[in-house]
Amino acid sequence: MQRRSFVAAMLAAPAVAQPQWPDRPVRLVVPDAPGGGNDITGRIFAHHLQMALGQGFPVENRVGAGGRIGVEHVFRSPADGGTLLLGNAGSNGINAALYQNLPYNLEADFTPISLLVTGPNALCINPRALPAANMAELLAMLRARPPGSVNYASAGPGSSAHFSGELFKAMAGLDLTHIPFRGAVQMGQAVASGDTPVVIGNLVNLQGFIARGEIRLMAVTSLVRWPATPDVPTLHESGLPGFETLAWNGLFGPAGLSPAITARLLPELRRIAALAEVQERIAAIGGQLVVSEPAALAARVRDDITKWRRLAAQANIRAD
Repeated sequence: MQRRSFVAAMLAAPAVAQPQWPDRPVRLVVPDAPGGGNDITGRIFAHHLQMALGQGFPVENRVGAGGRIGVEHVFRSPADGGTLLLGNAGSNGINAALYQNLPYNLEADFTPISLLVTGPNALCINPRALPAANMAELLAMLRARPPGSVNYASAGPGSSAHFSGELFKAMAGLDLTHIPFRGAVQMGQAVASGDTPVVIGNLVNLQGFIARGEIRLMAVTSLVRWPATPDVPTLHESGLPGFETLAWNGLFGPAGLSPAITARLLPELRRIAALAEVQERIAAIGGQLVVSEPAALAARVRDDITKWRRLAAQANIRAD
């Protein structure tokens, strides 16, 4: 009787409370070089999450292999909320088309939490190397150059700038040479110097070079004109109907991340995105805040993978 009473008492006892997340610092892995748009976004959100949740949110730039190094690090991290990923259109979309032997599946092996920022890519040129005043002049100038003689820059193989450049080549009937760089800042510097006079990179990453007059903004890659640059035409309206590429970044965890962690994060992300200070900083670099439900981020990844795999097959683009 005593044993039965003891067992019954144990079963009736409340479970030991689990520590509420986050109970220790949370690393935010950014698979891009410092100074670019993804890095800026990550640091803005990490700062405000640290203040709101009472734990450190150190940003770790794990750079290389078109974002694969940082993404793989998160893939191999425990799904305990201690490591999150600020993925983007290249690292979590295009790479599925560019690489045939990734050690992870970009749809199945990560937990989507929320989109954070989107923005168009921007076609920019070095105005000394290519003195075109508008898109009609630029297209005529590029078509008149010998095949392969004009370089275009990207932030690395598999970056949004890489595949935007390939889409531009295919739709405009051009033969340009791809020159990859180790990050968005280096990409912009190369265009500003004239070594690689063309780029279709993230407007966020190129905004500073444009503002200083070092490169010229010719067109954006959204289907409609971007609110931050209403006087700049789209490629869609500049002789390349249907041309659209959007840069984005979003927050992911490893597969199996507890839904409770996502539920804890989403209200804070929405609150941060509503802050005037954050809106001003993101607008200043040409981005648009789009904090979303996890399903919207999952759909963005799925749609990008489908689109870029089609282009990679058509243009025979592979990196392994």
